[in-house]
Amino acid sequence: MSESYIYDSLNPELVKSILETIPGEITVINAKDEVVGWNKHDTRIFRRPIVAMGRNFRECHPEKSLHMVEKIVREMKEGKRNTARFWIDMKVKENEPKHKILIEFYALRDANGRYLGCMEFDIDIEDIKKLEGEKRLLD
Repeated sequence: MSESYIYDSLNPELVKSILETIPGEITVINAKDEVVGWNKHDTRIFRRPIVAMGRNFRECHPEKSLHMVEKIVREMKEGKRNTARFWIDMKVKENEPKHKILIEFYALRDANGRYLGCMEFDIDIEDIKKLEGEKRLLD
């Protein structure tokens, strides 16, 4: 039997639905550092203008943290790093306190380990931080 994966039979409509259902924001750049896609366009914490599509990520990133993102991407390309994780406190809605935002970068690689690009994953974890005890399935 040949090697097969669940995603081999996913159609584009289902893949789009999965990406829009994931509770976080995803932005993807390719190996040439071009922004090639994102999810949750209308509800993002970090809004991306549609003109960002196809641009170098350096043109779309806040200058104060750009040098760190460049370092992360460079290390991913060099094979020195596969992930980066950090968090910030950020105002998400007017008249509300700041929320804790988790930001993760993941190297995208083919089966041979060749760098294909990078995925940024952002999620508001303010409600997750408040979890206590247990909540069992269907409770």
